[in-house]
Amino acid sequence: MTKTKLSKIDKAEAKKRIQKICPILAKTYPDARCALEHKNPLQLLVATILSAQCTDVRVNIVTKELFKKYKTAKDFADADIKQMEQNIKSTGFYRNKSSNIKTACQRIVEAYNGKVPKTMYKLLELKGVGRKTANVILGNCFGVPSITCDTHMIRLARRLQLSENSDAVKLEYDLMKIVPEKKWTIFSHLIVFHGRGYCKARKPDCANCPIAEHCAATNNSKFL
Repeated sequence: MTKTKLSKIDKAEAKKRIQKICPILAKTYPDARCALEHKNPLQLLVATILSAQCTDVRVNIVTKELFKKYKTAKDFADADIKQMEQNIKSTGFYRNKSSNIKTACQRIVEAYNGKVPKTMYKLLELKGVGRKTANVILGNCFGVPSITCDTHMIRLARRLQLSENSDAVKLEYDLMKIVPEKKWTIFSHLIVFHGRGYCKARKPDCANCPIAEHCAATNNSKFL
């Protein structure tokens, strides 16, 4: 299906739409949270790097054993790269992911005394860390309000007509203007849960969707 470019979004209307859908999504998904299992910022950093082009379910299976073997940033920094590749092979792109994890952890050990940094600027210095990964860590580990623009967010923002941008960074800044800051992190979780529950990429369940009345896709298939 050819993607249809959205007309310029009315930010005021989009903001009102957010105010309507957030309470519904919160009621629908009361347990919405980060799906990547972790006990500390380092574990979430590693898990998020592994999640690229891989399901959270698979990542959680892999990290269950991985985190028993590598417990600190120094453990990852000193790890035998070939062994780590075998440990994470089933997540895909394992050579690149192993290199990113090892190099990022070397930087964490050398520059931050083995602790994952708490700012966007410093996180983005780490190899393999983009704004998506940084926002996941900031929002879930350090209490910094953060909007994570993954594939679910990009898809639903279009269907709900919250932004005309499909570029993750531009979309993030658009959403920052219409979603209350204190809700940025939970909004990201709610969208992911809804994207997996009802608003799937290929076959959205519009007939049973709890926020269907606020969605452009319900009445116009070009937004699907």
